[in-house]
Amino acid sequence: MDSFFQSEVFSSTTWSYESMKNFGPINASVQNHLKQVYLTLCLAVAASAAGAYLDILYDVGGITTMIGCLATVVWLLATPPSEQRQRFGLLMAASLFQGAIIGPLIGFAVDFDPRILVTALVGSGLAFGCFSAAALLAKRRQFLFLGGLLGSGLSILLWLQLASSTFGGSTALYNAEIYFGLLLFLGYMVFDTQLMIERALRGDRDHVRDALLLYTDFAGVFVRVLVVTLRNALERGQERRKKKRQSP
Repeated sequence: MDSFFQSEVFSSTTWSYESMKNFGPINASVQNHLKQVYLTLCLAVAASAAGAYLDILYDVGGITTMIGCLATVVWLLATPPSEQRQRFGLLMAASLFQGAIIGPLIGFAVDFDPRILVTALVGSGLAFGCFSAAALLAKRRQFLFLGGLLGSGLSILLWLQLASSTFGGSTALYNAEIYFGLLLFLGYMVFDTQLMIERALRGDRDHVRDALLLYTDFAGVFVRVLVVTLRNALERGQERRKKKRQSP
């Protein structure tokens, strides 16, 4: 799902050689745009939390919410930027559906140990903050050159997911998909942040679209950090049980 988000939005982004040569500071109007983007991102994350909570209570996640999520994202991208209220509502709906989709994973983590969810959320937040800050504070826009590399990496991730679903996933393939996807979306955090800045400097200040980009990055990182954290906790629990059985 997150790969679809990134491929749809990434394919619609453009930049020029002139933007790559732009090394100037961020002006006040761009800073205001960034504030709107990050506020919208926070609301999208809150909508996802509400969707996950609804799934835990009423088990609403499934094929219906997946189709709803895809439909609202496509609808959002097809809606002209002048319809900001409608596009904002579509973003919140897509985030709600996405939260319901990952609700079973979150519910399992909460049932096993609520600290795992907190650890994954804090870790994802710290990673997002650090990588976004690195992109915002960079004097040069050299991170725009990551676009081609990340696009190729996204194609590899899609093929890994397709191979896993078609031929059955081995442990090695699963690990490659999780950790490679994590590195990929961390890279997209930097690239999308600088791409957002360059568009804003050229007067293209669509805060809903930019928030969708960053939300996709955050969701991709959060799910993978949660999976890694949960799996490590399960392995530690199994090791403790083995030690107890072996002890006299």
